[in-house]
Amino acid sequence: MEGNARWALTTAVAPVAWGATYFVTREFLPAGNPLYGAVIRALPAGLLLLAVCRKLPRGTWWVKSLILGALNMSGFFALVYVAAQRLPTSMASIIMAVVPLAMMLLAWGLVGERPGPRHLAGAGTGIAGVCLMVFTATGPVDPLGILASVAAMAVSSFGYVLAKRWSGEVDVLASTGWQLTGGGLLLLPFAVLTEGAPPSLDGPALLGFAYVTVVATAFAFAAWFAGLAHLPAGTVGLLGLLNPVTGVLLGVLIADETLSGRQICGLLLTLCGVLLGRQTTRRRRTPDRNGGRAAGRAAGPAGDRDAVECARGDSRSGHSRN
Repeated sequence: MEGNARWALTTAVAPVAWGATYFVTREFLPAGNPLYGAVIRALPAGLLLLAVCRKLPRGTWWVKSLILGALNMSGFFALVYVAAQRLPTSMASIIMAVVPLAMMLLAWGLVGERPGPRHLAGAGTGIAGVCLMVFTATGPVDPLGILASVAAMAVSSFGYVLAKRWSGEVDVLASTGWQLTGGGLLLLPFAVLTEGAPPSLDGPALLGFAYVTVVATAFAFAAWFAGLAHLPAGTVGLLGLLNPVTGVLLGVLIADETLSGRQICGLLLTLCGVLLGRQTTRRRRTPDRNGGRAAGRAAGPAGDRDAVECARGDSRSGHSRN
């Protein structure tokens, strides 16, 4: 339980940092260069992690790094850009709130993690909460924007679960650095072709990119993929709902926005969804060799094996004494 809670707190760093990115981008980063913004965000972050871990891909990980980088970084960033240009923020947020449910279903097929009732209930509650928090009445919706947002949701969900499937092969910090570097390099030619020369950056923009690159990308993605390596995909996906919660709360605390009663209900519902998806491990007490109760063994296959081995040891010991 304590280990799960620690990994959940570590993973939660990522959506909280991403939620703050909305404010930093709006207030400090240059407008009109979203692809260069994504490159500046991903590529330096990847190189920073490579400098820390000092590991290069080997064997199939050259290809895997490009696949994950294309899904989780460059492809996702590009699709989100299209969605942001064509959809209201509220509509895009609601579509992205389906990520936990998509990750659960993909994890069931790719890594054999069958979603439990708590995870499914948490996903439904969280999606309802996000809808209450951010939904506003809008006019006609652009079909291309909807398609781009759905594609961004699907691409990132598949990429995250694929990263989980491969997580046991290499160090998490190294694989995160490879993904970010590969994604940034793949996106760079498209930025040059569509946006021309890189934007000039003043002092506030440099500080903004420092936060986005170091905290919201290098550190946040490392925490996110570490969580995927140690927690069920459904739990990690539900923790991602802290992203819109953070954005709404920062709007209240920093931008002097006010929360309506509906938004407060949505925020509470979203938090309830996150808590519902929390992984729990039941613990039981097994007999020790003196007939007492040994505390601290987890229920499940591992605990059962420990109890069997303990019983066998007692039996062998009894035979030797006789």
